[in-house]
Amino acid sequence: MKHLLFASAVAVSASLLWGAGDYPFQPAEMNDVTITEGFWLPRFETNRIVTVWTDFKKSEETGRIDNFAKAGRREQGHFRGIPFDDSDVFKIVEGAAYTLGTHPDPKLDKYLDDLIAKMASAQEDDGYLYTARTQGFTNGMTGPKRWSNVGSSHELYNVGHMYEAAAAHYAVTGKKTLLNVATKNADLLCKTFGLKEGQLRLVPGHEEIEIGLCKLYRVTGEKRYLDLAKTFLDLRGQKELRGGKVFGAYCQDHLPVTQQKEAVGHAVRAGYLYAGMADVAALTGDPSYVEAIHTIWENVVTKKLHLNGGIGARHAGEAFGDNYELPNESAYLETCAAIANALWNQRMFLMTGEAKYIDVLERVIYNGFLSGISLGGDEFFYPNPLASRGGYARSKWFGCSCCPVNIVRFIPQIASYTYAHRDDALYWNLFVASDATLKLSTGKVAVSQKTAYPWKGDATLTVSPETDGATFALNVRIPGWAIGRPVPSDLYTQLVPGTPADVKVAVNGDAIALNPVKGYCVIRRAWKKGDKVQVTMNMPVRRIRAHEKVTDDKNRLAVERGPIVYCAEGVDNGGHVLNKVIVPDAAFADSECEVLGNRFPALTVQAISVSRGLKSTQTVPTTLKLVPYFAWCHRGAGEMQTWFPTTADVADAFMALNPQASHCFNNDTPAALCDNRLPKRSSDNAIRRMTFWPHKGTDEWVQYTFPEQETLKETSVYWFDDTGHGECRIPAMWKLLYRETADSEWKEAPVDLYPVQLDTFCTAKLKQPIKAKEVRLAIKLKAGFSAGILEWQVR
Repeated sequence: MKHLLFASAVAVSASLLWGAGDYPFQPAEMNDVTITEGFWLPRFETNRIVTVWTDFKKSEETGRIDNFAKAGRREQGHFRGIPFDDSDVFKIVEGAAYTLGTHPDPKLDKYLDDLIAKMASAQEDDGYLYTARTQGFTNGMTGPKRWSNVGSSHELYNVGHMYEAAAAHYAVTGKKTLLNVATKNADLLCKTFGLKEGQLRLVPGHEEIEIGLCKLYRVTGEKRYLDLAKTFLDLRGQKELRGGKVFGAYCQDHLPVTQQKEAVGHAVRAGYLYAGMADVAALTGDPSYVEAIHTIWENVVTKKLHLNGGIGARHAGEAFGDNYELPNESAYLETCAAIANALWNQRMFLMTGEAKYIDVLERVIYNGFLSGISLGGDEFFYPNPLASRGGYARSKWFGCSCCPVNIVRFIPQIASYTYAHRDDALYWNLFVASDATLKLSTGKVAVSQKTAYPWKGDATLTVSPETDGATFALNVRIPGWAIGRPVPSDLYTQLVPGTPADVKVAVNGDAIALNPVKGYCVIRRAWKKGDKVQVTMNMPVRRIRAHEKVTDDKNRLAVERGPIVYCAEGVDNGGHVLNKVIVPDAAFADSECEVLGNRFPALTVQAISVSRGLKSTQTVPTTLKLVPYFAWCHRGAGEMQTWFPTTADVADAFMALNPQASHCFNNDTPAALCDNRLPKRSSDNAIRRMTFWPHKGTDEWVQYTFPEQETLKETSVYWFDDTGHGECRIPAMWKLLYRETADSEWKEAPVDLYPVQLDTFCTAKLKQPIKAKEVRLAIKLKAGFSAGILEWQVR
């Protein structure tokens, strides 16, 4: 019965998630695509077997699931976690439903039934569902009563994810258990929010519900849900309609959405907003939305897209930065933002049929998204920077665990991105080993794809129409990276660009002229069962240059092969890579790396290692090994680099100072003392630091040991101070000690004045030079406070 149930659900699923009067281009149904082998099969299987259950287990351990049960019993005062934790469970349910569609699993099906029963019990009589408030929990996020703080409460965000989960669960199983909960809640919202007298003219601070409402509309045909999604969009930035109160640029609520031209604020919220605008535009035909999100998309791909496809440059606010603000080491690039970017670009393709949007999507899924999950499927990154000094490691879970649960619902969707169709045209978008069936206006077409992509540029698609001789167009995507456009703008360019001559397309061995249309080679013909389309793309290693306005990448180059961004890790290169310069015009050689039992293609190239002493800089020839960026940090925390200096003066020269401290907080590192990252202010949180936290009022020290005795004339220290946010302050006093040999006595340096100031280097000048093998700062912390250092220099 289980298999029959799933089979019948699959038959109707095409009309549920995407329907008539929708996007002109339709993706393949997830249940109609089977990943058969190659690169993505282990990722899909790991997601199904490991990640789904890992996420459920962690949700049980952290009280997320029990919150529904306790709310169902109307218990008071026992809420556990963060009010938006409800959304985590909804996202796992969505991902689990997708896996059921391709792999019927009675155990998982039963687990979902039981979990959905808990969710239904937690719903209040009028449809309200927010387990924190139902249990009597209120704080600054929730607000004192329903809807009183929708800018922060996530009441609407949570249920948006429930709507998506409900649509997926119904599409796969045919069961309405979660769908009934979702529609009951949506009915409440339709009564509560809107422009009629007595309704609340409010918008969610965290967008997402707009996407969920559109999916509910597709499932039920209830136009009120679509109308509410549009109302939420149209009320954004409308001060006059909302009594003068808007949430500002952080929430994309600073201007009406149709007047916004630049991506600003929290990157995940923004990506969900733009995806929601695309959905509403597709379903309503509103052209003003299309124009707005196209303008914003141009802003992102020309000025705000990181090399790995990530968005959201700043840690502060998890937000977009200014135009061309694309840092590497301090880049935030949340995994959820990568997912939001992919969802948005997929929708832009469905709206236009242009391959450039798939180019961006492909860059995301192979790099900035995929780095967010370990190869084992049970550890995760929240940020995904493009350089590291060793302060990163994937985690089993987070207090705010939006990323692990977002991953589990996103991976299954990649199957549907592989192909698309419109009328009598089939679109081959991604090179993924797979079998699929698509429904064209001329009849069903089965396709079977064989490829070793992304490691090799060859792919073969066997085409088998239901009726021999059926005429239709096969649109074969020509990736931008293959013809000299790694992204659809001048933000990143190839030093030696590819050309159309690097791509060959043939049918049954007969060459086809490319003549790209919107990025596709269009093959219109009468097809017979077993016809084979061969694509061959040259895949040399290419050096990538950033736009001249990207200051963080000046005099630096990145390395790519096909869609894969490469990086260097300290574990392969003697512990240090930030000090490596790739020799101009040096040839790359093929190599291999093993990561958790997986073997991936790697690269080696001639390089220069740069080190510095107090007096001079040294350069030494070396060999640099590069590995795929998505696989970094599986073999221990260490240095990582993607944008490599082209000259020694740009390299972050390694200085062998062996920094040590009397104590260092676990999240900080003594290495920050001499990492040559100059702070902008004493409260600078964008760079690493060394703090003595939680020690307060104590005597502490930091120390350098030189490779050989040095002559010193002065020292400077930049103090960390987080007044207003924490309990680190500039110290009460400090002094410089030294010893001439490693086993001699410590002496106080001849210094008259030790300044202690904020937002500047505090320099102590020696009355006469000293010879030292080791130097130490002896530091007295202020009573009741800790202290920290952002940079310590000796000269």
